[in-house]
Amino acid sequence: MKFRPLGVLAAGAAVLLVASACGGGSNSSGGTPNAAPTDKVLHLSFLQDPGQPPDPDIFYAGQGLLLTTNTYEGLLQYKGGSAKPEIEPLLATEWTESPDHKVFTLKLREGVKFHDGTPFTADAVKASFDRRAAVNQGPAYMVSDIESVTTQGDHAVTITLKGPNSAFLDYLACPYGPRMLSPEGLKKNAGTDNAQQYLTNHDLGTGPYTLTAAEVGSRYALEAFPDYWGAKPYFEKVEIPVITDVSAQQLQFNNGQIAAILHDLPSSAVGQYLNDSKYSHYSLPTMMSNILYVNPKKGMLTDAANRNAVLQALDIDTIVKQTYFGRGKVAEQVYPPNMLPTEFAKQSVPHDTSALTKLVAALPPDQKSLTVGYDSSNPDNQLVTNLIQTQLAAAGLNVKVQSYPTSEIFGWVGTDASTAPDLVALLGWPDAPSPYTWGHISWDPGAGLNYLGCTSPPITDALAKGLVSGSNQDFSDAGAAALATGCWLNVADVDDFMVTQPWLKGVEQAHVVTNPNSLRLAALSAG
Repeated sequence: MKFRPLGVLAAGAAVLLVASACGGGSNSSGGTPNAAPTDKVLHLSFLQDPGQPPDPDIFYAGQGLLLTTNTYEGLLQYKGGSAKPEIEPLLATEWTESPDHKVFTLKLREGVKFHDGTPFTADAVKASFDRRAAVNQGPAYMVSDIESVTTQGDHAVTITLKGPNSAFLDYLACPYGPRMLSPEGLKKNAGTDNAQQYLTNHDLGTGPYTLTAAEVGSRYALEAFPDYWGAKPYFEKVEIPVITDVSAQQLQFNNGQIAAILHDLPSSAVGQYLNDSKYSHYSLPTMMSNILYVNPKKGMLTDAANRNAVLQALDIDTIVKQTYFGRGKVAEQVYPPNMLPTEFAKQSVPHDTSALTKLVAALPPDQKSLTVGYDSSNPDNQLVTNLIQTQLAAAGLNVKVQSYPTSEIFGWVGTDASTAPDLVALLGWPDAPSPYTWGHISWDPGAGLNYLGCTSPPITDALAKGLVSGSNQDFSDAGAAALATGCWLNVADVDDFMVTQPWLKGVEQAHVVTNPNSLRLAALSAG
C-alpha cells in the first residue's frame, strides 16, 4: 500500500540521518563479522516477489522500488540523506514554475545516454509522458493534466498544465513519478502494448544500473551501466533473490550471504538486531504511517461521537511502544511524517476510556461486537490489532481480530463497505510528499485510498483551496476536518529499519525519505 504527494517545494536544511551500530548481544552465527566482498557484487533480497513488473509506468507497490529507482531516472528527485523532502536536479538541471502553478520550464542535462545507447534529449520528455498516459496504470494520474509539452532545442522543455497544480514538481521528483524512457527503444519494442511486455524483463532508462534479470518469484539482477553520466557505482553487479520466508531471509543475512535486509523485519527481529553488535542497524526517516481506519457505515460507528469515543479509548502510547520500538514513534500530525511543518495539522486524541465505557454499557447486546482487521501481509499490524482488541474489550466490547488480503482491502473502495471490518489498521506511505494528493486520495469521496468511504465537505473544500494555493494552512484545515470525522487516526510514524553487514558503507546518504524499503545503490560501497 501507498499514499500520495507537497505542493510547494520542500525547504529546509538537509538533516543527516543517524546510523547506529547495534549494542552488545549474541547471535547464533557467531561473533566474527562477515567479510566484505572482493568481487564488487552486492547481494540483497526481496521478501516475496515485488508483484508487479519493474516498468515505471506500471509499478506502484513497495518492494520493487529498488529496481525502478536504480534503473530509471526522472527529471527531478528528492535529496538523499535528509529527513525532509527536498527537491534537487536529476535529468533536469534547472527549473522554473509560474506563480499560478501551470507552466514549468526545465533545462535538461546534456551528455546523458539511455541504456540502449541513444542520447537523452527533450523529445524523450514528451515520449515518456505520452507512454505513461497510454499505458494508463496507477501512476498515470501524474501526467493526466498536461496540456502540452514544448521543446526548445534538444535540452530545454516547457510543460503546460490544463489547470493549477501545486503538486506537479513533486510528481516529477517522487519515486513513482514519470521516468524518462528511450523514445527509440519504445518505438522499436512497442509491440501491441506500448512495450509493456518488453519492459517486464528489460529497461529503457538512464540510471546507474541496467536490469539484467527479472525472473518472477525467483531472482532479479542489475549491472552497472558503463556509460552512466554520473559517478560510477562501486558495486558492478547486484543480485536480488526472492526469499519467501522472513526467517530464511534472516538466516541468509546472519550467515553473510546477503549484505542487508531493507524492509519487512517483524518486531521480534528488530529486537534481536538492536541488541547484536555484529551488525549495523539504521532507523531512517520515512513518510510511512500506520493508520487506523474506522468504518462509518457499521453499527454504533455511524455516529461520529461514537467513533471518536472508540479512538479515545485506545492507549496509543502502549501500542506504539510495544510494536514499533527502535523504529517509530506516536504520530503527532494527521498527515504522514515529514510532509508538513510540525506546527500544522496537529493531532491530539487524549486517552480517556470513560466515554466509550459509558456508551457500551447503554448499547443492546447485538451492538457490542466489533471486528478489527489488518492486512495479512503485515505481521506488525497483527500485533497492533491484538493490542486494540485487548484495550477495547476492557471497555466492555466483544472484539474479534481478522486478517484480510491486500486485494480484498482495495476492493472496499467505492462500495458500501458492508464486507469491511469495523476498524482496520494499515501501513501506508505517499506516492510523493504533497499533502494535497495524500488528502485527496485518502479522504475525498470515492478516492483510491478511502477504503471505508468516509468523507466530509470541509475536507474537500480545504483540499481544493490548497491545490491552487499550495498553502500549508489549507492542508492543515483539511486534516483537522478529517480528524473531526473520527474515521482516521494516524497511530505511528514508522521509520525504515534496515540491518546491514558492518562493511556496507553509505547507507545514510543512499536512503531517501520519500522512497521506502529502498536505497540508491550507486551511493553504496564496501569498506
